[in-house]
Amino acid sequence: MANARNAPRSGAPHKPRDHYQELTDRVIAALEAGTRPWQKPWDPSKAGGPSMPVNGATGRRYRGINTLVLGMSTVAFANNDPRWCTYKQAAERGWQIRRGEKGTTVFFYKQLTIDDHLSPESGDDHRRSIPLLRSFTVFHASQIDGIPAFVAPTVEDAPWRRPEAVDIILRNSQAVIRIGGDRAFYSPSTDHIQLPPDSAFESPEGWAATALHEIGCVASVLLDRAHCAGRA
Repeated sequence: MANARNAPRSGAPHKPRDHYQELTDRVIAALEAGTRPWQKPWDPSKAGGPSMPVNGATGRRYRGINTLVLGMSTVAFANNDPRWCTYKQAAERGWQIRRGEKGTTVFFYKQLTIDDHLSPESGDDHRRSIPLLRSFTVFHASQIDGIPAFVAPTVEDAPWRRPEAVDIILRNSQAVIRIGGDRAFYSPSTDHIQLPPDSAFESPEGWAATALHEIGCVASVLLDRAHCAGRA
């Protein structure tokens, strides 16, 4: 009998997987099914805690490094007001930054795609990305005269009821579930699921899909651990 190790290989040569195409196909299939796979089924503005810094003019919450920068400011905890805004935003609303007040620098970053037929970095499509970084000075509400009094958000109930079947699955999973923040994830290091508050979700379907997705992440990690233990 010929040695299988030395036997010639048959069939067509192995073709490597195209992960980009596979992901593209999944997104297209989801779109054709009426699903927008990248859309969060919850409203981040309703999920963050009342102490999270927010722009007093636009109502948008600061994210990324700006959350840390504003949290380290000496005026951030002068009162329970999380609002900040630029001098221009304040002036446009008739508010006045008090004389002598020192602002805090925040940052805006994005990637810009430009047409460039001369640069070798632009590739065949003659397009390349360049980073855009801008800085802005913002002032805390306690430094602004004329700004309306801050009204803290109240705890509101979700305008829908949780699907009972999903609640049963969550209870039977015995997973540790923590509520709060504007993100949904499973943390293997702490072995807990984090979900935004129910009131941040627009529908029971959105909440159920998110909760079950995180339960699936727990199951995946447990299966990987069991597989590794079996090989040990």
